[in-house]
Amino acid sequence: MEDFEPNIIGFLCNWCSYAGADLAGTSRIQYSHNVKVIRVMCSGRVNPMFVINALQQGADGVLIGGCHPGDCHYQHGNYLARRRISVMKKLLEFMGINPERVKMTWVSAAEGRKFADVVDEVTAEIKKLGPNTKIRRKNEW
Repeated sequence: MEDFEPNIIGFLCNWCSYAGADLAGTSRIQYSHNVKVIRVMCSGRVNPMFVINALQQGADGVLIGGCHPGDCHYQHGNYLARRRISVMKKLLEFMGINPERVKMTWVSAAEGRKFADVVDEVTAEIKKLGPNTKIRRKNEW
């Protein structure tokens, strides 16, 4: 299990979290390489089906990054995302998927160090959970 490297999908808001990730990169801040980033215009645009599909297709975890509450470029998108994720975690539990595999964070464009710390924390938490066993196999389709 020590050799396990989790595959984490990150849906990051274009205006804040993605910019924070970019700052971490341009500042050469070292952090875990386990998160594969998908840029979305707003965390409120992350459809819960995107998260469920990522987990079904083999992701070990999902990270959703948005603007801090009150700072959303689209005014209320991050509040919508927070409500959706809260409800979606209950659905995941019903499906037999540990809801702790999905994390949400607020990272601004000026928080490159925070982004790196969040990625490291999420990676460590997913490593403790182990591989996602609820993967859709070809013969299950």
